[in-house]
Amino acid sequence: MLFSPLELAGVYLVELEPKRDERGFFARSFCEDEFARAQLPTRFPQSNLSRNPRKGTLRGMHYAAPPSQESKLIRCVAGVIQDVLVDVRRASTTFGKWISLELSRDNALALFVPAGVAHGFLTLVDDTDVQYQMGEVFRADTARGFCWNDAAFEIAWAAAPSVISTRDATYPPFVPSGP
Repeated sequence: MLFSPLELAGVYLVELEPKRDERGFFARSFCEDEFARAQLPTRFPQSNLSRNPRKGTLRGMHYAAPPSQESKLIRCVAGVIQDVLVDVRRASTTFGKWISLELSRDNALALFVPAGVAHGFLTLVDDTDVQYQMGEVFRADTARGFCWNDAAFEIAWAAAPSVISTRDATYPPFVPSGP
């Protein structure tokens, strides 16, 4: 695997190193030793799958408040998403900044997202699945979120969402708290 730091502190693009032949390819998508050498967490006690039948589905913007240390390893395993990360760690050098990347089944890219970075995505095609490896088991008491179109960040979404949960649609604007 190849690990490339991105513009937000602690966020990494994780690329496969496929071994190709007439059958297709084979590649490691996680290796404890390789993550440790990259100084990234190696424990992911929970795995989640988000199935999204319709293009235009928006999920986010979600993060976990301290004391949670909920990091994520995110990969789109079917379809295509616009993945968006916002640094909401007040002590971070990149606080308030956001990045957007396209993740897809075809590009097989993954993102390592450290604790304190908000995550959301918009499906760009029908029948999109997103796999999350979680650095902590979900804790409802630390779950937080903010409005996907919060004026404080001016995220450039690829399109307006056509499918969004009531919870995600009614999150308030972001209010800084914690470290």
